[in-house]
Parts: sequence; structure tokens; C-alpha cells
Amino acid sequence: MTRTLPAPPDRQARAVRLGPRAVAALVLVSVIGVMAFGWPLLAGSASGLAHSADAPWLFAALLPLLLAVVVATIADTSASSATGGAPGLDAKAIAMLGVLAAAGAAMRPLGAGTAGIEPMFFLMVLSGRVLGPGFGFVLGSVSMFASALLTGGVGPWLPFQMLSMGWVAMGAGLLPGPDRLRGRRELTMIAVYGGLSAVLYGLVMNLQGWPYIGGMATGVSFVPGDPLPENLARFVAYCLATSLGWDLPRAAVTVILTLTLGPTLLKALRRATRRAAFDAPATFGPGPNRNL
Repeated sequence: MTRTLPAPPDRQARAVRLGPRAVAALVLVSVIGVMAFGWPLLAGSASGLAHSADAPWLFAALLPLLLAVVVATIADTSASSATGGAPGLDAKAIAMLGVLAAAGAAMRPLGAGTAGIEPMFFLMVLSGRVLGPGFGFVLGSVSMFASALLTGGVGPWLPFQMLSMGWVAMGAGLLPGPDRLRGRRELTMIAVYGGLSAVLYGLVMNLQGWPYIGGMATGVSFVPGDPLPENLARFVAYCLATSLGWDLPRAAVTVILTLTLGPTLLKALRRATRRAAFDAPATFGPGPNRNL
């Protein structure tokens, strides 16, 4: 009697292989991003960074660094291809990036500004899960940039939105079991991560805008030079009073869409990555002999 072995799980295809240049650029932009987000909590009252009018130089540094991650990834791809290594952000991956970024940008206006209903989070999380952390970071940043151009939401907050969405999609690519975990357990893990990341995205973006309300509402506004626990307490009160009503619906929508549409989209993304064969380097053989 012949025993039929269960089919192995689908192999996780990774569109972007993080090489040394890309890792260095990603670490650099993340460190500077954390500094740009958290400077109000650490700067002293005598420091120039303690005044919101002197902080935009930190904002301007983020956008070129985000672009540097993409450039470094492409540079690593070229070097890898020259040495016969695994490809990274090649032409096929860029095509996939363009399609998913356009879809994410088109989804954002469907609910942005309406009680926090933002369906693009669910697409970013699932794409990051299937296509890996490097692709996820680039996808999140590019999608947010494209959606800002589409909706007219370009401003000093845009680099922070790009960085935060990049972190959200990258975190999905770092979830455990990309090659083995499938089915309901994987979907539950992705849904929980999507809900948490949707709330954390709102908290992080609050930290970017919070210092600019100084003097408007003394109970929740940033006070330069105050002890860290007191400013943190004001920040928590600010989040509860202003954005939690948007963050929780965003998390709920992300969880619901992941649990309902997630299985179909995961299969479609994995099928597309298998057919694109991102891991297979391009080879050229002799063409047909037309003299025969």
C-alpha cells in the first residue's frame, strides 16, 4: 500500500534580498527616524531642538534617506547579479512593486479621514508577509508617497508617514514562520499584527505632530524641558483625546479585512511570486538555429 505524503507548504518567495548596503541604509534611516520622532521627549529646555520652530531640519533629512534605501537595494541587486548571487530588487520585483503601490495608493482615499477607516493597511501587511521585509519597507514608503500625491496630502508630515508605513510592512515580513506557517494560525497571527500595527502607527504619527500644539491645550500639550514622565502622561492624554477614535477603527478594519479577504490575497500574492521566480537569476542560452 502506497502512502501519500502531505504536500510541502508553499515556499516563501522574497522579492528583495537585503544586502549589506540596503541593511546599512535601512538601519541609518530607522535610527534617524526614531530620533526625529522622539526628540521632544529627550531634548532639554535650553536646547534648540526643544522648540518646534527649529525642528524641520530633521524632517527634511528623512525623505532623501528613504530614497537611499531604494538606491542601496538596487545597488546590492546589481552587485549580486554580477557575482551570480540571488537577485534583489530586479525588474520583475520593481514591476510588482509598482502594481502593489498603485493599488495601495488607490485604496487610501476610500476611507482616509472617515473615522480612521484605511483599508490600505491590510494590503501593506499581507504584501510584506509574502514578499519579505525589504520589499515591505520599500512598498510601504512608496505607497504612502504615491497616495499623498493622489490626495494632495504632501507636507512636512509625509516623510514620517512614509517611514511609519515602511516599518508596518517591514514588520509583517519579519513575522515568524514565513516558509512553514499556513492556514488559520498564520491568518490569526497576521490579523493580530495588523491590528496592533494600525494602532501603533497612529501613536507614532501623533508623536510627530504633538509638539506643534504647545500652548493650545495645557493639559495635553508638549512642555519643552519637562521631565519625561510628565510629558509622557500628557502625550497619552493627547492620544486618548484626539486620535484613539481613529486608531481603533483602523485596527478593526485591518483585522476584519485580513480575516475575510486575507486567504484569497495571500494565495494570489504567493502564486504571483512563484510565477515571477524572483529567486531565479536570469540566464541566456543560444537561440534557435535559423539556418537549419
